[in-house]
Amino acid sequence: MTVSRSEQAPRLSDQDLATVMSLLRGADSVELKLTVPTSEHRATIASLGLDPVEAQPRQVFFFDTPDLALERAGLVVRARRIQGGRGDTVVKLRPVVPEELPADIRRSTSFKVEVDVIPGGFVCSGSMKGGSSGQEIRDAVAGSFPLRKLFSKAQKAFYATHAPAGIEIDSLVPLGPTFILKAVFTPRQLGRRFVTEMWLYPDGSRVLELSTKCLPREAFQVAAEARSYLADRGVALGGAQQTKTKTAMAYFKAELEAEAAKKPVQGA
Repeated sequence: MTVSRSEQAPRLSDQDLATVMSLLRGADSVELKLTVPTSEHRATIASLGLDPVEAQPRQVFFFDTPDLALERAGLVVRARRIQGGRGDTVVKLRPVVPEELPADIRRSTSFKVEVDVIPGGFVCSGSMKGGSSGQEIRDAVAGSFPLRKLFSKAQKAFYATHAPAGIEIDSLVPLGPTFILKAVFTPRQLGRRFVTEMWLYPDGSRVLELSTKCLPREAFQVAAEARSYLADRGVALGGAQQTKTKTAMAYFKAELEAEAAKKPVQGA
């Protein structure tokens, strides 16, 4: 299949490419991502031979202040419930410059620096990861389990370093859940694992993301091979890109604002 100029995905500028190459030298991994236009979801699932029945269900909760103070500071606090009772947590900071991170943070086995690349854009993030159970996450969202106990000592220290002053973890409000269907496939032509995630938001909107991870030194070759593979299967490469987290945060911020507007004003 030949991709026309109008369908071509946006490309990084020469300056952006230079920045990405600099970031790759200090990163642990790269994740190449593509979101597919809503009108192309059904065709993409069919062309890639995905079986929705085999997808793994997940629930994601973000935690922030009602006005998203953490998001403005570049901090993401997330908990994820996974089918089978499992769960995990992350405290993520973005953007980061790998060389500017403290040595003790870089030595932590729970910390990872990753460059996310989408058509026409990129971001480098540092993530402190932790484990939890699905039930603990559920209880924390319900208010019967302290939110801070979902996170490890290292995660809480990382949070305290980067969160705006005066915002404690236990004061954060849950944003969610967002329901997710995750499927994994490995094309024979590439021999590389791809992940498909469908994020389903409460208002009925959805985001379909395709992604694959690789080592920094492999990034440009893997990107070219993945692009060719997807184009050959008719996957739309030129659509506007939506990041899953930003879409979720924007939705739940609007929901919080709508709820606040319904409350009577004291003294009125």
